Amino acid sequence: MAKKSLKHQNLTSVAVVHLVLIVLSAIFLIPLIWMISTSLKTERQASAFPPVWIPSPIVLENYNTAWTYNQEQMHGQAPMLIYARNSLLIAILAVSGTVVSNAIVAYSFARLKWPGRDLAFAVTLATMMVPFPVLMVPLFGMFKEFGWVGTFRPLWIPAWFGGAFNIFLLRQFFRTIPFELSEAAKIDGCSEWGIFYKVVAPLAKPALAVVALFSFMFVWNDFLAPLLYLQNQDTWTLAIGLQAFRSQAGSAPIHLQMAASTMVVAPIIILFFFAQKQFIQGIATSGLKG
Repeated sequence: MAKKSLKHQNLTSVAVVHLVLIVLSAIFLIPLIWMISTSLKTERQASAFPPVWIPSPIVLENYNTAWTYNQEQMHGQAPMLIYARNSLLIAILAVSGTVVSNAIVAYSFARLKWPGRDLAFAVTLATMMVPFPVLMVPLFGMFKEFGWVGTFRPLWIPAWFGGAFNIFLLRQFFRTIPFELSEAAKIDGCSEWGIFYKVVAPLAKPALAVVALFSFMFVWNDFLAPLLYLQNQDTWTLAIGLQAFRSQAGSAPIHLQMAASTMVVAPIIILFFFAQKQFIQGIATSGLKG
């Protein structure tokens, strides 16, 4: 009887926890659902009060209008397509550099012994305390001297020199890999680079996937740096293009703004759904779990 009562209490607790999580998830999803819903409404429905959650009729033409706006000024090409191409190019270059450089530095901090390693790691972590606006002016002056302002270079070349958060995340994961594997590889004649490339890196795929996903999200959503360095409309990213669309379209056609916003957010959501298994596994095994 006592066991039956205890089992009933456990089921009740699990049900309450799931109910709370469902309610909280629904609250966080409301803005996203409203954005997608509004992107499919007519202008009259989009500005109606109380809000209409289910569009009727469903206006898919909003996406085509948002996609091709200002097409004449872009030599007949869809601006959103150009912005998406620029964002994707910058993201690929930045993510590649982030994964390679941070993995090498983190391996050095986690599995190699050299004088001043711990001090260097502490200094690296301290750089996380410096906000980007503090570095904005000196970085702009430096990149201007290099002749990089107006190009994509300031947006992806710095990614090839590592970042404190990603180094910390990968270091935590690398330390969980048994050192006996490295010793066995050394006995077989493997060099340090070979150990990193053939032993450690394949085992660290979940953590590397997390770093790649974080980096992609940051670069894709970044607004301040592209606004600072990109001067021609042909080089704008989706974040700047969305702001320009909002400024040019005004506040009335909110349904078009939401259609453009949905197109900007869609790649991030699709990427997360395809990589969520590696993302959760990497977070759970790299020391960031609660």
